[in-house]
Amino acid sequence: MKSYFIRANFLVVLFLQLIVGRAQINPTHNLQSKQLAHRWDEAMPLGNGMLGALVWEKDGKLRLSLDRADLWDERKALDLRKLNFKWVEQQVLKNDYDTVQRIGDAPYDRSPYPTKLPAAAMEFNINSFGKVVSSELDIQKAINTVVFQNGTVFHCFIHATLPRGYFAFENISQNDFESAIPQLVTHAYNIEAVEDKKDNSHAGSSLQKLGYAKGSLAKTGNSILYRQPTYDNHYFEVRVDWKKFPGNKVIGTWTITSDTRSAAYQWPGEASASEYMASHINWWKSFWSRSSISLPDTLLEKQYFLELYKLGSVSRKGAPAITLQAVWTADNGSLPPWKGDFHNDLNTQLSYWPCYTANHLTEGVSYTDWLWKIRQKNFQYTKQYFGVNGLNVPGIVTLSGDPMGGWIQYSLSPTIGAWCAQYFYWQWKYSMDEKFLQDKAYPYVHDVATYLENITRLENGKRKLPLSSSPEYNDNDRSAWFLEWSNFDLSLARFLFGAAAELSNSTGKKEEAKHWLQVLGQLPLYEVNETGFTVAPGLNLNESHRHMSQYMAIYPLALMDINNASDKVIIDNSLKRLEQMGTRAWCGYSFSWMACLYARAHKADSAVKQLQIFASNFCSSNSFHLNGDQKNGQYSNFTYRPFTLEGNFAFAQGVHELLLQSKNDYIEIFPAVPASWKNVSFTNLRAEGAFIISAAKENGVPSYVKINSEKGGLLRIKLPFKTWLIKNNSSKKVESKDGIVEIKLKASETIIFENAYE
Repeated sequence: MKSYFIRANFLVVLFLQLIVGRAQINPTHNLQSKQLAHRWDEAMPLGNGMLGALVWEKDGKLRLSLDRADLWDERKALDLRKLNFKWVEQQVLKNDYDTVQRIGDAPYDRSPYPTKLPAAAMEFNINSFGKVVSSELDIQKAINTVVFQNGTVFHCFIHATLPRGYFAFENISQNDFESAIPQLVTHAYNIEAVEDKKDNSHAGSSLQKLGYAKGSLAKTGNSILYRQPTYDNHYFEVRVDWKKFPGNKVIGTWTITSDTRSAAYQWPGEASASEYMASHINWWKSFWSRSSISLPDTLLEKQYFLELYKLGSVSRKGAPAITLQAVWTADNGSLPPWKGDFHNDLNTQLSYWPCYTANHLTEGVSYTDWLWKIRQKNFQYTKQYFGVNGLNVPGIVTLSGDPMGGWIQYSLSPTIGAWCAQYFYWQWKYSMDEKFLQDKAYPYVHDVATYLENITRLENGKRKLPLSSSPEYNDNDRSAWFLEWSNFDLSLARFLFGAAAELSNSTGKKEEAKHWLQVLGQLPLYEVNETGFTVAPGLNLNESHRHMSQYMAIYPLALMDINNASDKVIIDNSLKRLEQMGTRAWCGYSFSWMACLYARAHKADSAVKQLQIFASNFCSSNSFHLNGDQKNGQYSNFTYRPFTLEGNFAFAQGVHELLLQSKNDYIEIFPAVPASWKNVSFTNLRAEGAFIISAAKENGVPSYVKINSEKGGLLRIKLPFKTWLIKNNSSKKVESKDGIVEIKLKASETIIFENAYE
């Protein structure tokens, strides 16, 4: 019996190794083309969270659009002293809303700032190299390689952890060396750019409207230094250096600095450059080792790995949080769409959805770190605008935390802080990091809950929000305000007070936990009817709408569970209503979000269909989410192409939701995998409770689930098979009730469940 058990274990381990090997990223996931892109939003993207580059061709030249995440013009356009939440409520009640729009909404569109800024571009005259034979972005190594007809090869990458990018030409003939010398191209901060009427990218004002002085461009030997003044004595600098090396090589490096001394650094010799590349590759190797998936749908699998590549390129501890375009600001002579800012009414949040399940908590912490950094300004904003103590966050905000205005139902929403608080909650739940709980998660959630309690009013024993809204229903019209809770705001409030109670209890504050549960009990129930979730009391979803705001309780808040009979009725009715209203007013991110909703409803085929539509219709050739339907409006009336990232990252989470779901108190494996997917697996995905999970479905049958407990605790899991064997730890006490298996695990303990094949 013992020898049989050892042999079985050996076979399981061998099987796992085969699965892991098969599920890894491979060259078929790379971006490959036989030519350079001719648009910036189709370029090969490189980044390290702080620096970014886009590799493409413009006017016959190889062009690298250079960017840095913290290049911002933070001059204020919104005068918050002229309005406050109570005054807005009064104007809504008086039906005198034009004044509010002039003060709160209009400055965002009227002023070119605050805004994210593009840096510069670097170009090479490649005419003598002949045609491009191939251009490939190796996403496993984050290196772009371009091969030319005459044998010249161009490589470029941005170092994973250092603030510099590298480029190199190989196999250059003696007559072509001048073509490998970079030219730095400055943006049109001082001249009126020619507007591209065919761009259709929802570009903002011309850069010239920022009113900057002319920058200085200095060339000395093998170096270029560009210094661009911006505003109030701020500036940024771009530096490029290069050298010729034996073996027909030119190797160069570039960097961007902001408001610091000149971008001077010691030139790395050829050997040092190789060492830098090795450390860069090792970082990406570690990144990809965190988790992996294997899908039978090659379209979705490739898009998924491209999304994770972009995540590794734009989210890094120590860098700013992910903005609308992150380190890939538009290179078209104009301000980026929607100023490239932080949209906390959807975009920023969706961008971090995949971090947790994908086992990339370090990437996820860039959001909570940034929110923590701007916390003091958010306290001031909360006191000034809402007139109460506690913490709320602007829906549209600058790098340093100042509100930017815009449609104030959402840009100054009363519940954005609650949505931001979810990321502190998630960072704790997925890591079970006690220090993070004590130092950041509990204080942040406590402060937001304190604010929301203060801003609401008790009327006949029920808590009421003075004004409510549902992004982006009725846009910025007076009718976008509701005098009763919208389901968007109510879902966030119900999540927040529940989370505050849980975190208080986990930090030993039992009485405080009771208080938050009492406040939670004072909230009304969701507004639901035969259409499922309404927008707000008395208002059904009566038209196609891009923002799934009224369905927050289904996802991402996961306050409802399809495995609960009463919740199932509401979820099914809600999805039916969405289907009735159609997708004509949807953007790309709507399909990604809808995939998550369908997955939570166990509607696997419908979820996969949404992901396929997103990848096929709403992405550029380089996988960038372009918001509009790029196949002439097949699914949506939006056919424009403004690039934003949230749809990409929500797509990745949509894939996760097919494979693994963390519910309120249990984990579900393969909850929404189509029956047609005979072979599917994942390795080292992360669930709430700090459980690292791998699983496989072979020949249409789930075969095993492996769980490692990082911190120890009670595992409650819904397995994808009815009967099972424990293959490695048969002495463990296991209980099963209502299809959920319970087992206590120690820190670093692993358990493997195998299908018993009835």
